[in-house]
Amino acid sequence: MFSYLRQRFSSHIRERSRRRARLVSKDGRCNIEFGNVEQSRFVFLVDIWTTILDLRWRYKMAIFISAFLGSWFLFGLLWYIVAYIHKDLPEFNPSRNHTPCVENINGLTSAFLFSLETQVTIGYGFRCVTEQCATAIFLLVFQSILGVVINSFMCGAILAKISRSKNRAKTITFSKNAVISKRGGKLCLLIRVANLRKSLLIGSHIYGKLLKTTITPEGETIILDQVNIEFVVDAGNENLFFISPLTIYHIIDKNSPFFHMAAETILQQDFELVVFLDGTVEATSATCQVRTSYIPEEVLWGYRFAPIVSKTKEGKYRVDFQNFSKTVAVETPHCAFCLYNEKEAKAKEKKGYDNPGFVLSEVSETSDTQM
Repeated sequence: MFSYLRQRFSSHIRERSRRRARLVSKDGRCNIEFGNVEQSRFVFLVDIWTTILDLRWRYKMAIFISAFLGSWFLFGLLWYIVAYIHKDLPEFNPSRNHTPCVENINGLTSAFLFSLETQVTIGYGFRCVTEQCATAIFLLVFQSILGVVINSFMCGAILAKISRSKNRAKTITFSKNAVISKRGGKLCLLIRVANLRKSLLIGSHIYGKLLKTTITPEGETIILDQVNIEFVVDAGNENLFFISPLTIYHIIDKNSPFFHMAAETILQQDFELVVFLDGTVEATSATCQVRTSYIPEEVLWGYRFAPIVSKTKEGKYRVDFQNFSKTVAVETPHCAFCLYNEKEAKAKEKKGYDNPGFVLSEVSETSDTQM
């Protein structure tokens, strides 16, 4: 009994570890790590715009706050130095006819407040620059220009992050499992995809990649070898009218990598099917890509998807997403090779074959019996 439980536990651990070994997660994130990169990390600062956009929100907000607070404090310190050099601070006991560079700067705190008012153009009117020193005027112009640059860059980064087409991809969903069953007399691998918004994806295109480990004839082992998988719908795989959920399918023929798989052996295979959907967002004209993946445990052999679209009494079409990933068992050949041989055998039965070398000859019978 103990050995049986240990075996079950070990198989469960192996299954869980196998499920986690995937390149693309179900929500489209890539599970890959780069190690021993020879180039310095400073190369990412060359393309600082893309680097900022790719950051997570918590890091972006930290940079946003630090950029403004840092610039305010830095210029506040410069304004304090200007007042200190010009001896405008109360600690120098300036005379009554002394004209300061900046009115009403009494210390580092008031210098920080003046820096903030200058950069964000608040203009309370209590503190202001005089024409007494050119250094203050130059510093005012420089901070105003730099403040506009910081505002433009950081606000643009926040707006671009919000409006990225990557967020539009979250309203495109794929079925939890892929199924294999007959469709149009052919064995097909089927996947269901739906658009959760009423706005369309223009020029949508669906395709797939099968990732597996292969060994070349020269003995080289290629991990994550990519094989093209063609997906189609009844109306074609280009410029889809993506207003309702679509069932895309891949025909398992002799050129398909699934041709030599069977219902009994598919769970023993080591592959990952990555499905891509490319399109243009109708509202923003930005391109987006949605992707997901399926491992052997998520490919159900001998099932089809349950109906999802119906028509109401009012004449409207209703999509029931409760049945979006629901599957129904159907009669399916246990391998594509068997279905192909079965069709070939039936086709030969309907044909007749003539042998041109066959000649019918009459043989005359002679009787050896004499009366």
